[in-house]
Amino acid sequence: MITQTQDQNLSVASVEARPPIVVVMGHVDHGKTTLLDAIRETEVAEGEAGGITQSIGAYEVEVKKEISRHTPRDDFAVTRKITFIDTPGHEAFFAMREHGVKVADVALLVVAADDGVQPQTEEVIKHILETKVPFIVVINKIDKPGAAVDRVKKELSEKGVLIEEWGGQVPVALVSSRDKKGIDELLDLILLVAEMEELKYSPQKTGEGYVIESHFDAKKGVVATIIVTDGILRTGDLIVCGTSFGSVKIMEDDEARPIKEARPSKPVRVVGLAETTPMIGEKCSVVANVAEAQKIVSEHTQKHEEFLARIKIRSSGWSFETNKIRPSRPKTAKVRCGRHHPVRC
Repeated sequence: MITQTQDQNLSVASVEARPPIVVVMGHVDHGKTTLLDAIRETEVAEGEAGGITQSIGAYEVEVKKEISRHTPRDDFAVTRKITFIDTPGHEAFFAMREHGVKVADVALLVVAADDGVQPQTEEVIKHILETKVPFIVVINKIDKPGAAVDRVKKELSEKGVLIEEWGGQVPVALVSSRDKKGIDELLDLILLVAEMEELKYSPQKTGEGYVIESHFDAKKGVVATIIVTDGILRTGDLIVCGTSFGSVKIMEDDEARPIKEARPSKPVRVVGLAETTPMIGEKCSVVANVAEAQKIVSEHTQKHEEFLARIKIRSSGWSFETNKIRPSRPKTAKVRCGRHHPVRC
């Protein structure tokens, strides 16, 4: 017979640490994707149309951290992983940024040193403060002419973001993505904030996660990018993602390499969901059988329709300031020339 104390010890033993999931947010063209390029040493931003990130991208990065001991001979290095989610900054992608915060353990609020707080910056601050996700202010482009770091800090304080050096609790990192200055310090800061959160997962649980991208491929069918948040997701698992379900036939990592299983904080592309493309932000869960999957899908269908209705209202003129639909402008009658419209043309 297992006592309560033994059961608690078993629960503790079955929990393992997981890497942090970090969402990168900020105003359009403040250097979010360029920052990730500097971290990953890639050039994703160069290929983006109009300089605007078109979709959420998720990347897993390995960070080598030196551990110092009493003597140099005893020093050693450990490798830590961080998953980054790059969210679009353009206002057309409001919902995608909103869901990006929900998935994250840590948020990076990127503000350009030469541009300061802008409309999308304020919107991101609102989401971060509402969700209470730990965050770091990243003042980017400190190398540019016109960079005014102190002005940015002042503007942030006016929006309710009080940094540590001004008596608040929000850490700040000063970086230049172009020159790759301050990147190592930023990564150390992310790991420090993540350690304070004590991120854990249970390897005994079935896989859970969230959809951060989805599309229909003519050859593969429905393809969904999922961030695993708990348990282990394996090929062959039957999963439900909102109003879509199916067996995981193919699973790839962020570099398109086939894998058999994914542990928490890992971004994966999954093929196998049937027909319906899941919405961004939908929760994914492994289920036991098709009957259970169909029941969950049925429950999600109504929520899905309600969400679409809200998006329709927003696109038709929702005002965030008044929380009401803007009144439509009266249409001006068109005056046409011709036999039945005796006006001078």
